Formats: sequence, structure tokens, C-alpha cells
Amino acid sequence: MTAFKQEIPSTRPYLIRALHEWCADNGFSPYIAVHVDASVRVPMEFVKNGEIVLNVSMDATSSLKLGNDFIEFKARFGGVAREIIVPVSHVIAIYARENGQGMAFPAPPAASPVEPDAGRVSGPADAEADAHARGVALRSVPNDGAHPPSEPGDEPDPPTPARPGGKPQLKRVK
Repeated sequence: MTAFKQEIPSTRPYLIRALHEWCADNGFSPYIAVHVDASVRVPMEFVKNGEIVLNVSMDATSSLKLGNDFIEFKARFGGVAREIIVPVSHVIAIYARENGQGMAFPAPPAASPVEPDAGRVSGPADAEADAHARGVALRSVPNDGAHPPSEPGDEPDPPTPARPGGKPQLKRVK
């Protein structure tokens, strides 16, 4: 008998919708941080270091659809209406602008960031070759243990020992 590996759907779109609803219910503005590559449709002039932060509140968007595969909406940038399409897999965080509470997600695998002044936009398929040609080193995103490793044999790094004093410390990255 042949065993088929059934892929479990990602929890990411459900968590994004839940946190978006939490923000709206509490009067906060939900923002998403997005890893930008060729599969993301955003105004490239606002992309910095291969990322863009978008206000996805009901006041800032129209026709907002938080789907399982894509987040789609229309928004104004500098007074100009733009259609935004973001693969859910490229959302690296959703948080409330007012207090920073939210959730971060791992960056998409083998994704090559796009810079606004880059001549050619490369997709995930040729990200490694493109990065090598531009002299950019690709870095791996450490697994925080909240998500199982994607490949058999990939084990998360052992937890770091607690700091003296026992109080955890968070580092905010902008």
C-alpha cells in the first residue's frame, strides 16, 4: 500500500485574520510586515530592505480580503489608489500599531528580497543564483520552535540559557 503525505494547511492565514479582528475590536490599527519578492504586488517605491509595512485597517483599505492564500485590497499611497496583493506566506508579522502587540512569522523559504532600484525582479526559483550574482549572502531564519522544522533532520537550535536574574529580554527589530 502506498502512503500519501497529506499536507496540513497553514495556520498563518487564520492567525492573521484573528489578530486583524482583535485589533479592530479593540480600536487598534492592524499593520502587516511583508517580505517583498516578485510574487508580491505593492508600490515598490515604499519597499525598504526587501520589506514593506502596510496598514490593513478598515479605514485605510477598501475591498479588503484576508484569504487563505492572498491578502488583497486597495489603498492610497501618496494620494494614488493602488491594488495590493500579498501572498499570505510572505506576511512576516501582524501587529497593532498603537502597542506593538501581535505575532511574527518565519520569512518564506528561498525568498529573494526586491529592492526598489533593482533592474530585474527575481522570483523564489532563482533567488540563490540571483543573490550570488549580486554578491549578497542569503541567511537562514532560525526556527523558534513554534513551528516544526520543514525538512526531516532539520532540528531547531537548542534554547539559549536564561540570563542571570531570570527575566527574559526581547529585542525589537524595525
